[in-house]
Amino acid sequence: MRPAIVLLVLSWLSSVQPAFAQDAVPRYRALVDDSMPCRGPDDALVTVVMWSDFQCPFCARVGPTLDRLREQYGDDLRIVWRDMPLPFHERADEAAEAAREAFAQLGDRGFWAMHDLLFAHQDALTDADLETYAQTIGLNLRRFRRAMAERTHRASTEAGARAAAEAGVSGTPSFFVNGRPLVGAQPYERFAEVIDDELARARASLAADGPRGRRAGYYERVLRDAVETPVREPEAAPTPARVLDEDALYRVPVAGAPSRGAADALVTIVAFSDFECPFCARAVATMARLAATYGPDVRLVFRHRPLPFHEHARLAAEAAMEAFAQRGDAGFWAMHDLLFENQRSLERADLERLAGLAGLDLRRFRAALDAHTHAPAIEADLALAESLGVVGTPYFYVNGRLVRGAQPFETFRAAVDTSLAEARALLGGGTPRAAIYDAVTGRGSTTAVWTAAPDEEEEADVVYDLPVPSRAPSRGSPTARVVVQIFSDFQCPFCARVEPTLDALVARFGDRVRFVWRNYPLPFHDHARAAAAAAMEAFAQRGDAGFWAMHHLLFEHQRELERADLERYAALVGLDLGRFRSALDRGTHDAAIDADIAAVREAGASIGTPSFFIAGRLVQGAQPLEVFVAEIERALAEVR
Repeated sequence: MRPAIVLLVLSWLSSVQPAFAQDAVPRYRALVDDSMPCRGPDDALVTVVMWSDFQCPFCARVGPTLDRLREQYGDDLRIVWRDMPLPFHERADEAAEAAREAFAQLGDRGFWAMHDLLFAHQDALTDADLETYAQTIGLNLRRFRRAMAERTHRASTEAGARAAAEAGVSGTPSFFVNGRPLVGAQPYERFAEVIDDELARARASLAADGPRGRRAGYYERVLRDAVETPVREPEAAPTPARVLDEDALYRVPVAGAPSRGAADALVTIVAFSDFECPFCARAVATMARLAATYGPDVRLVFRHRPLPFHEHARLAAEAAMEAFAQRGDAGFWAMHDLLFENQRSLERADLERLAGLAGLDLRRFRAALDAHTHAPAIEADLALAESLGVVGTPYFYVNGRLVRGAQPFETFRAAVDTSLAEARALLGGGTPRAAIYDAVTGRGSTTAVWTAAPDEEEEADVVYDLPVPSRAPSRGSPTARVVVQIFSDFQCPFCARVEPTLDALVARFGDRVRFVWRNYPLPFHDHARAAAAAAMEAFAQRGDAGFWAMHHLLFEHQRELERADLERYAALVGLDLGRFRSALDRGTHDAAIDADIAAVREAGASIGTPSFFIAGRLVQGAQPLEVFVAEIERALAEVR
């Protein structure tokens, strides 16, 4: 090599070297590959590798911060997901595997769509909920169900957890910003500080390379000298645990918003909703049932909370507000009902079609959507939602008391009854009906009220006080030392899947354990309640033998639960068909079914299906046999 060239190379090396060798910032090896979902380009100058858990409230809290960072830094920022489902989060593994299947079917787009749904509905992660999300984002449900049943992605999620342990990550969320550790749901400013510093270093490095500077591969180059030593000390302490206080009283404004019901109703329910949200759609029937039950004593006020990952929700909200502008409350609720009835068809042409059905002036309607006339009203509702800590949908405020999610009718009925008693006391004291809402909520908070989160490790070992009904279908000895209460739904595929496991448990434990059936038909399973009534009538006519015979037929023919099918099964079980038909027509077993559902709420539990209370300890989902065996053995040991 000629001397001049040698000198040029040495000069170039000396100019480049400080960017890496003299970089005093400690970095840790957080490698990235194609098996990891990511947001942002591969040649981004800053890569944030995050370890997260879909059931962790702090991971949910940091989501808006990450969205803001992506908007601020654009193509200079890449976010890479790693799974770290924590062992005391009962549904974290299933949620992680659902997101991984979305990634397998639709790539990054599918993963992040599922990711956003899981965090938006963090308190609704039952097997049935996960199927709803899969359907919402357009996954192949047959493939999804098979992947969940076979635990196809368990290895991937476990690999993320192992990598976390190797990196010294002990909690969620945890981040590595170009290899620099940042722990907890830190504020935007803390992330921006580190990212800005990394961008400055990256640009200096690329500038030193001159025309040869390459963005591609920069992340791998910056980690070239990273250490393997695990992170033992965080840069900052994790954010203190806190959650939205659902016992607090809130003052939620109602003026100017669409409402349904008497203006002087004793109970006002303010709903924050999204026209593309499947859980909001599920709650529509519940709200209608409340209106029918309580008449002029209840009114519903609608506030908009279109979620950012529902691409048609905001324009649908504007369409509803234009209906409100043209035809008042009647127009709004007509459009509201049409939008929810046609939730899968909310393109612009669909909205115009629905506007015609609602009797709107189409010229004015089109002009309003083109000009986004009602965008300020939607933004105002979003700002109100943010101030109240509303992060998902639906949220309801019953005379200022929060009820979160598409809860069963019984939950709302209890909240309304409590509010009615308080309102009637005020009426008796001379408060006019029209002033009740202001009188009740006047002392409420206008911003989110936070409270300390419960110790989740302690919560995982709660023993619920859930009395066993004196008369309920059961298997096993009435004098068994341990009782397992099964809350199930005949239309739930996961309930069907766990049946062979229950048979194995009955055979294994014999008379030491009694299995008691409780009905928990989910509101979005059209035939589940009628199937439960059919099984209970079999119990009424032929006791345990009749119930379990009907139970097995219902699960064996889970896709055939129309009324004619139920009558056919009744005949096969040998029931009196006249009595059977009469019981279903008259709702003979409705009270017993409702009592089972209410029992869970009264015990303070939140469940999906299937759920099992083993001597009062909750086990959720179609778990493997060994999970049930371990919990039953524990319960038996405690009663010796």
